[in-house]
This record gives sequence, structure tokens and C-alpha cells, in this order.
Amino acid sequence: MNAVLNWSGGKDSSLTLHYLNQSKEYDVKYLLTSVSSQYQRISMHGVRIELLKTQAKSLGIPLRIIEMPEEPTMTEYDALMRQTLGVFKREGIRHSIFGDIFLEDLKKYREDQLAKVDFKGVFPLWLKSTQELVKEFIDLGFKAVLVCVNEKFLDQSFVGRIIDHRFVKDLPANVDPCGENGEFHTFVYDGPIFKAPISFEKGEVVYRKYKMRESDNEAMDQVCPSSKELKIHTGFWYCDLLPSE
Repeated sequence: MNAVLNWSGGKDSSLTLHYLNQSKEYDVKYLLTSVSSQYQRISMHGVRIELLKTQAKSLGIPLRIIEMPEEPTMTEYDALMRQTLGVFKREGIRHSIFGDIFLEDLKKYREDQLAKVDFKGVFPLWLKSTQELVKEFIDLGFKAVLVCVNEKFLDQSFVGRIIDHRFVKDLPANVDPCGENGEFHTFVYDGPIFKAPISFEKGEVVYRKYKMRESDNEAMDQVCPSSKELKIHTGFWYCDLLPSE
């Protein structure tokens, strides 16, 4: 069955693609990634678009990018997604694949939105143990670096770290080992799904603080009511990654 994979460039979408390659149930026609139109970086993760394109080239899967305005409203986001899925639909694609693991409200939101355009959501990692998933990720030979951490859960020392068994042991007890609650985000630069490693150098570490607009609070409740930290001032540490030869 033809499908599009929602690709963040991080560990969950990478492990999802590995599962898909093993099962061969779905033929992934495209990777779909939203980026900031202003900064030309992967939304939330902050990874440069050049590295995203290098990932797609190494994976051998065509990349489709949705350019999002700065701080898009939920209405704007939904409209752009529907427009993009409409293009895929005309190519015979009816399945949209995600790397979500256990956020029920987010899964329902995705399924409800997909149903409006006659798409079906697929969740290969759903309800798997995050402790086991991160162990499997490491043992399979995937390599990933933390590019963003939420200061509410992790301090600056974690950003820029490589995901390995030591990293998992160092995580505080309140942090999910896969960062499923938004504690951290990653960039995967090597592993069994890639034809060649992604070359990069670590750049500067920067701090950014965000606040969701009050007009979007109700909309966010529909997407993910459990993510209450998104409604207040939240700071993030980012490690910039610089493409290298």
C-alpha cells in the first residue's frame, strides 16, 4: 500500500521507517516534513533544511516539505496539511504514517484530521515500551544527537549529546526515554536505513523561549490536552548542526 511518512529527522520517525522496511507492508512514496519558512529549519527541532535534504538523499526517498509561517495557528496548520494530502491523494496515496508512541489525544487528532480527506493513519510504534524502543534504536546501530531540550525537563548539558546507553541512564526519572512528552528532540545521522552517514559539525548552543498565543489554547486542547506546558512560557536549548563534507 502506498503511504507517506511524516518525517521529523529524529529517532522515532527513523525507527518507524526501519519497521516499515522490515514489514514491507507499506511502500513509502514520500517523506513529509514541516519547516519554518522564515528560518528554513525543521519545525520545533531547529535542524537546517540542508541536513534534512541530505537525510532524504541517503534514504533514497523523495522529500516533500511544507513551509509553515512563523508561529502558525492550528487553522493554518490544518489547512496546509489538507492541501498537501490532497496532492498525495491524487497520486493514489491513502495512508499517512507517524512515529507516535502513546499520546492518545494526539493520535485521535491525527486520525480525525486524516478522515476528513479520506486518509488512514498508521502508527507502527504505538503502545510499545519506550524503554525497549530506545534500547532497540541503540542496539540496531542508529546514531542520533539531541538538537533540542525542554528546560522544564533537562538542563543545557543534555543538548548536543549522543543517544547511547549512558545517555539513557543519565535521564531524570520524570523524562521519557524516547522524549515522547516533548522533553527532547533529535537528529539521526546514521543507522541501518541510511545508505551513508550524514556529515555535520556541532555549532553554537542557543536558548529560545516561546509562548503560545491565547487564541490557540482552545485549538491545542483538541490536539493534545496533556501538553499543558505548551500554554505557558517554555524555554528550549538548541544545538545548531552545521552541514560538513
